Amino acid sequence: MIRRTTLLATLLAILFAAAAALLPAQEQVRRGASNELLIDDKLRESVVRAHDWLAREQAPEGHWAQLVGYKLNNGYELQDEQPLPHVGVTALALMSYLAGGHLPDRGKYGKVLERGIDYVLGCAQDDGQITQNGTRMYSHAFATLFLAEVYGMIDRADVKRVLQRSVDLIVSSQNAEGGWRYKPFARESDMSITVCQVLALRAARNVGIFVPITTIKNAQNYVYRSAVRSNDRTYNSWGAAYGDFGGSFRYQNREPTRATFPLTAAGVTTLYAAGEYDSPIIRDALDWMDRELVRFSNDNVGHYFFFYGHYYAVQAYYVTGDPKWTSYFKKTKALLLETQERDGRWRCHTGPGDAFGTAVASLVLQIPLQYLPIFQR
Repeated sequence: MIRRTTLLATLLAILFAAAAALLPAQEQVRRGASNELLIDDKLRESVVRAHDWLAREQAPEGHWAQLVGYKLNNGYELQDEQPLPHVGVTALALMSYLAGGHLPDRGKYGKVLERGIDYVLGCAQDDGQITQNGTRMYSHAFATLFLAEVYGMIDRADVKRVLQRSVDLIVSSQNAEGGWRYKPFARESDMSITVCQVLALRAARNVGIFVPITTIKNAQNYVYRSAVRSNDRTYNSWGAAYGDFGGSFRYQNREPTRATFPLTAAGVTTLYAAGEYDSPIIRDALDWMDRELVRFSNDNVGHYFFFYGHYYAVQAYYVTGDPKWTSYFKKTKALLLETQERDGRWRCHTGPGDAFGTAVASLVLQIPLQYLPIFQR
């Protein structure tokens, strides 16, 4: 009897292995991801402390006040010396609650979300742009993405109305290059702005908002043209000092512009959002990110580069699945848990501020929970 049972178990194992071998490689990789093993008590406790800190910092009007500014070289140029209501950071903070499975007007953080929704809706302008205090298309895209995720959970006419107009603005302001820039209708494009818009459009399409397929295809082509090939002589000449850039993505489609870990993560994530999941360009980019991950993370802790880079890196690795996903998340999770302050925040010494760092860090940690549709495989 024991021998028969053992023989049966062996035959079943062989059959399962044969069946797995018949699956496409990409499908095998995705089914192999063990998210449950990555979610532990330390992660959950960290997120609770982050959400409690964010709740204490939210203004009664529903926003988080941060420094409004923009990237300038490796710094952050301020538009005002004082923290101001920041619609982009507010949208990211609110998405962090959604990523934890929290819903508006329900549970511990229900009122936090309700106040936040009202604030974001109140920032919608007549032309469709969601902005306040001079925030740019980054913030518009984050706000649009947040409203799309909210509309997928609660059927509110006011949310749909603002969402449709904000999507229309993104679509109409795409330029001839296929990308976007800091302000609507700009002639130039850059990768960091483009990825935000494409993710917002993808989320909107997921909940039934009309987005022309040509808009997505034009953005996809823009990203393809931004990829740095291994035989690119311009970047190889930089490689003598900085390493091989083959597989990375550049900031703009001009030679030379910088090619970095955050931009490469953004490029991969944009292609995923545009419906491209398996190409040599993506595989080369992920390999390049593997080589750069530790150096990038250690060199940029506390800088907005760090948070922005990992916001897209976690999505890039998550969609591709094991083994790259598990390796990336274990390293990043350990670093985030180590650098979190005792009161629950993550410090952002260069950039909008601690609410930004805390919102993004807690979003990154919650990706394996799979509550937000835009972050699901």
